[in-house]
Amino acid sequence: MWFFYASIPCLLIDGAAVLPAPQNLSVQSTNMKHLLTWSPVIVPGEVIDYSVEYQGEYESLYMSHIWIPSSWCSPTEDPECDITDDITATVPYNLRVRATLGSQTSAWSALKHPFNRNSTILTPPRMEVTKNGFHLVIELEDLGPQFEFLVAYWRREPGAKEHVKTVRSGGIPVHLETTEPGAAYCVKARTFVKAIGRHSAFSQVECVKVQGETLSLALALFAFAGFLLILVVVLFTIWKMGQLLRYSCCPVVVLPDTLKITNSPQKLVSCRREEVEACAMAVLSSEELFRAWS
Repeated sequence: MWFFYASIPCLLIDGAAVLPAPQNLSVQSTNMKHLLTWSPVIVPGEVIDYSVEYQGEYESLYMSHIWIPSSWCSPTEDPECDITDDITATVPYNLRVRATLGSQTSAWSALKHPFNRNSTILTPPRMEVTKNGFHLVIELEDLGPQFEFLVAYWRREPGAKEHVKTVRSGGIPVHLETTEPGAAYCVKARTFVKAIGRHSAFSQVECVKVQGETLSLALALFAFAGFLLILVVVLFTIWKMGQLLRYSCCPVVVLPDTLKITNSPQKLVSCRREEVEACAMAVLSSEELFRAWS
């Protein structure tokens, strides 16, 4: 007898088949993502459609208890519905589902207790802690625009002070601190949702160690060698420019050999008077000059 009733897909009322309503409605909510699920209605060889409706506090108190079809699940063939976009306020929501097969519709099956998004389960965020040179960097998973992150970090040593930084969004690298060579730093984070005033537990602690002094010394020596090279080039350039300016503005004059005095000046002065008179220039008259020209 039990097998006989279990094999009947629909109930019979006054000789008419009635489609059974979905059962076992529940909401699974994690990190502000809300999924309504139910047990599927089984009719061999048939595909069942489902309709989902919700009713918030505003619809219940100010709009005469009207029900609003879900944005994504009216209708749907899956025995589940993502109602995240429908739950927009932190108030109780009533939810209901019914099955449809052709012209047949089942009765509505409602969630036993209203759902409030402040009951969502918040999990610690996934994070990646890296070092970029002497910078401590963290990247958190992107959980959506409603999420902020509280990041705690400290130097791993006795009595170290813990610092806290608020990160407004995930999915992008964020600089936490400029670290010291050879030191280790630890980080943990948790989510915070302002809309519901709740936060998750902290994630597991992750620690990284910054490169030690050996690399720092090598970088310092390399930088010093580069500074010396630049200094030598600058000094040589200044000296070369000075030489060019010197020869351009104050050139050295070299007399030709024909203008150089090779004999003693006293010998030039001691010329006899007769020789000087013999070398005097003769003045020609105009007639002699004309005859000489013709």
